[in-house]
Amino acid sequence: MSLTLCAAQAIVSATLAEARARSAKPLAVIVLDAGAHPIAFAREDGATMFRHDIARAKAVGALGMGDDTRVLAERAKGNPAFFQSVSVAVGGNIAFSPGGVLIRHDGAVIGAVGVSGDTGDCDEECAFAGIRAAGFNLETDK
Repeated sequence: MSLTLCAAQAIVSATLAEARARSAKPLAVIVLDAGAHPIAFAREDGATMFRHDIARAKAVGALGMGDDTRVLAERAKGNPAFFQSVSVAVGGNIAFSPGGVLIRHDGAVIGAVGVSGDTGDCDEECAFAGIRAAGFNLETDK
């Protein structure tokens, strides 16, 4: 299964709806397919200038490293030299903060969501809500 434009737009809409329900700061949300190609993106009014770039770095990082960015951030604490090297190797296109979440279907990664604008915890919870609302399970099996 591939990630459709309709599903990606549903993820973006539901992510932003969750953010408004939480009174989150203005967010940027991006949905990438498994090859890291952008499918859908939105930046709320008032989101700061770099939010799109950070959201994309979260989604790309999750795809490139094969795990949600919360997991990557935890791993980076235990091996900072390696993860600094990864950041350099990918031209800084990775972010070690929650809010980059893989999208799976039947255990296979079909894309990722990146959210930036509030705390990492809030960004991640909004991404989870968007993924669930689009009909995907938050599968953690690999």
